[in-house]
Amino acid sequence: MRIEQVNAKALERVDYDRYLLAQAVAKRVNELLNGAKPLIELPKKNMQLTEIATLEIAEGLIKVKES
Repeated sequence: MRIEQVNAKALERVDYDRYLLAQAVAKRVNELLNGAKPLIELPKKNMQLTEIATLEIAEGLIKVKES
């Protein structure tokens, strides 16, 4: 899936709230940096952490809620 499609799907999951999506991606990237394992099988070897986090959100593996 192309990154544009992943971004569109992730935005749909957060009701098109770009700020909320940015916060969720940043939080998940921080978790990954601190040793959390990706919840998806990585389709390519050298994926950036932001791509992994966005894909996890797009696939519904990370639930995003407003705080």
